[in-house]
Amino acid sequence: MLYASFHLSRKPISIVKGELHKHCNTPQVIEHNTYKEYAIQIQPVKKIANESRCGWEPFDKSNYKQLLGALDYSFLCAYAVGMYLSGIIGERLPIRYYLTGGMFASGLFTAMFGFGYFYNIHSLWFYIVAQMANGLVQTTGWPSVVTCIGNWFGKGRRGLIMGLWNSHTSVGNILGSLIAGYWVSTSWGLSFVVPGVIIALMGIVCFLFLIEHPRDANCTSSSSSDPEKHCLLPDNEKCNKSLNHNNGGCEETENRKSAISFSGALRIPGVVEFSLCLLFAKLVSYTFLFWLPLYITNVEHIDAKRAGDLSTLFDVGGIFGGILAGIISDRLKKRATTCGMMLLIAAPTLYLFSAISKMGFEATIVMLLISGALVNGPYALITTAVSADLGTHKSLKGNAKALSTVTAIIDGTGSVGAALGPLLAGLLSPSGWNNVFYMLMIADACALLFLLRLIRNELRCSLDRTLFKEH
Repeated sequence: MLYASFHLSRKPISIVKGELHKHCNTPQVIEHNTYKEYAIQIQPVKKIANESRCGWEPFDKSNYKQLLGALDYSFLCAYAVGMYLSGIIGERLPIRYYLTGGMFASGLFTAMFGFGYFYNIHSLWFYIVAQMANGLVQTTGWPSVVTCIGNWFGKGRRGLIMGLWNSHTSVGNILGSLIAGYWVSTSWGLSFVVPGVIIALMGIVCFLFLIEHPRDANCTSSSSSDPEKHCLLPDNEKCNKSLNHNNGGCEETENRKSAISFSGALRIPGVVEFSLCLLFAKLVSYTFLFWLPLYITNVEHIDAKRAGDLSTLFDVGGIFGGILAGIISDRLKKRATTCGMMLLIAAPTLYLFSAISKMGFEATIVMLLISGALVNGPYALITTAVSADLGTHKSLKGNAKALSTVTAIIDGTGSVGAALGPLLAGLLSPSGWNNVFYMLMIADACALLFLLRLIRNELRCSLDRTLFKEH
């Protein structure tokens, strides 16, 4: 519920883009007897109140795609930089307080963008600063929630559990699209203010009800044999007495373990490869997140509200993709191979999307669902189950304090790609949407490339196990 509200507050900008710049009718050359007659005819469609004929200043210019791309880029660059710091800070502060503060600040800066409508603000820098500030404070969310989930669930069915849990990102995107779409055509400022209020209210819920770790609820397991059926043991497995009777022994052991350094987290096997893979996978996912409604508006020639509603199908596909990736990776015990298979299929699917989506409404719906599943599947698996696996890697010798830093490194690197994707889309789209899709296909291929060594190692280990059983 908490992180769904984060995604809910990020989505409005993609919905409102179609309102910030409207496709105005270019004055056509019409024969008139005099210039005065022509001037009288066009006078009624002159700029009305605080809104121009082509949208909202300063986004009503011919370079509107670059300006809208700058909004995305400012948010995502701040998010990428802040994410590396967020994990390190988050490990040293109580998660409940850290997350609550981040949600209040996110609500403020999300609503701040909408205030530009009500206070008739037309400065580009106002909107860029609002996006940058929001990007920074939103980094408090992901490392915190992944650490909490990692504290409560063991590795046995982590792919499935986190695949189901990660559907909240798509649910947040869907709710954000519907809420923003409700007001986009009448009062687009409310498309930001209402999500801002919602995430702030969820911050109160976080402060009152979030339980960070099983030990905070005096919850222990009577047996260490099946962590999936019991609450997790404290990190020192020798400490198996109930917290009501142990005189603080487990807490002392936990506190003696220092938080891992940034360089130490990078040395965990697989962190670098998955981080670079996520850079390109998130590039693709966030390009869809920020530009899909505008693409649908241009291709299907529908208004911003209907385009926003239709774009939610991509997130519906993403829910099934994340769950499917989790189930397959649990069955195969191969996280990298699962991601590789989906990335391999995703690249040609994106080409089909660009071609088939122009054939009609029904074809667009089908391709949105399929593309959403294949694009968000690997992204969801890496940011959840893979991050939790690496954050509790055997090389850490039970030090659970690494989980937040590892999660932040992986998602922070991915956020660099998330910043580049919408920026490149803004630069390439004026020359044709096909070029945007070619860029996305190349990014998918690069993501697969960085996983090849890990896939080879997984297949080699599987072969060795098979040969060992035969002997």
